[in-house]
Amino acid sequence: MKTIFITGASSGLGKETAKLFQKNGWQVIATMRNPEKEQELSVLENVSIHQLDITETENIDSLVNELTENYKIDLVLNNAGYGLIGPLESLTEGQITKQINTNLLGVIAVTKAFLPYFRNQKSGGFINITSSFGLLGFPTCSVYSATKFAVDGFSESLAYELAGFGISVKMVAPGGIKTDFATRSMDVGQHPAYEHLVAKVSEGYSPEQLENYTEAIAIAKVIYQAAIDGKDQLRYVAGEDAIELYKERTEQGAEQQYQRIKLMFN
Repeated sequence: MKTIFITGASSGLGKETAKLFQKNGWQVIATMRNPEKEQELSVLENVSIHQLDITETENIDSLVNELTENYKIDLVLNNAGYGLIGPLESLTEGQITKQINTNLLGVIAVTKAFLPYFRNQKSGGFINITSSFGLLGFPTCSVYSATKFAVDGFSESLAYELAGFGISVKMVAPGGIKTDFATRSMDVGQHPAYEHLVAKVSEGYSPEQLENYTEAIAIAKVIYQAAIDGKDQLRYVAGEDAIELYKERTEQGAEQQYQRIKLMFN
């Protein structure tokens, strides 16, 4: 039985992925900040739940040391994260720091904690959740995109470093996911000078548009395929909206896509 370690498994994509891997016969180590609130995963066979805040390095190191003594872990899914949306001028230093600490530094810290273990066993893998906004920029997403672009670059660079040790690194870049992410996992900034821009961007988050987003289980299935397909593939773009945007970028070029998106909001 293979074992996956998942961050941010309390809801949304993390929870759906945990359930899917469990259903397919994996041992699942589901981590979250508040495990005492978890009721669904806790009743599933071969699922263990652990407290983890990925912004606390000591917490990460102690948990990874404990788990690697008791489990043979095959895969780490760096899923935990949240969105910070708003014009840069509207964001506080605290908001920016928290976003970077969670979406980027947390991923780096979890990954680094597992490296000696995977390197010693000469096997293992990481799947890092990025975003379609980690492949292209979008208005009001500057800091969020900064973290997701960074995870993309971090993952590609790390894949080269670890190839010689039998350790794989992959990324799954979802587009819009039909979960409560927009309300549960979103921090928002407001600034009067950008009201027109924010109003236009917000049209993409209307109830009608949210209905067109991809179900979390569909993204979870992409993650599962990335885990088992045996392919030496770095990026998996997930969701029709993300696939369409990435296809436009690769076929028409980043500059042409930039001009099109710029015209949408000006």
